[in-house]
Amino acid sequence: MKTNEELQKDVQDAIKWEPLLKAAEIGVTAKDGVITLSGTVDSYAKKSEAEDAAKQVIGVKAVVEQIELKTFSNLYNRDDNDLANEVLNAYKWNWEIPEDKVKVKVENGWITLEGEVQWNYQKEAAARLIKKLVGIRGVSNRITIKSEAHDEIEKMAIESALARNWSIKEQDIHVNVSHNKVILTGTVGSLYEKIEAERQAWKAPGVEIVDNDIVVEYDYSLVD
Repeated sequence: MKTNEELQKDVQDAIKWEPLLKAAEIGVTAKDGVITLSGTVDSYAKKSEAEDAAKQVIGVKAVVEQIELKTFSNLYNRDDNDLANEVLNAYKWNWEIPEDKVKVKVENGWITLEGEVQWNYQKEAAARLIKKLVGIRGVSNRITIKSEAHDEIEKMAIESALARNWSIKEQDIHVNVSHNKVILTGTVGSLYEKIEAERQAWKAPGVEIVDNDIVVEYDYSLVD
């Protein structure tokens, strides 16, 4: 059981533990498991890193990200065409991104990804590979999943994957399958477990949609 104050400190420590964020001025508030991040950073990578660090702390139910991106150098004010070409070049040399499947649009440093891929890991890689590029102000990942697998999704295979995953301590997770959709329900003890359960479900062949309706439950002390 944690108080809001204890959860706040845990998240602050998790953020400070990340080398990229050691000097970043990021504010953290906690209320009944909901973490709000505020402050100003000078790169999109730092915004993303702070959110990821907070999500992994035990007791966090949700993260509200209100960090502002403010740059102080002309290096960050890059031409959109140059930035788009750098993104495409990064994809060209990475095996995870299928050739000619991802379309890139850049407007005032904000990157929008569109297209269709077979696996969710390819969609995630498309955003992960570019988030540290200089000049990015944000990423909207609108890539859709269209599987070529025609076999039925194996519900038991997903349940087995969840059961053997060391990071998912709570096993009150229910898996339902409807055509190419997986629906996850139940309860877990942390936001990280909820995210990890969804990640495992995405690995099943034939999955095009995952509805993650898992509820994060954690006891908090009434004393701050």
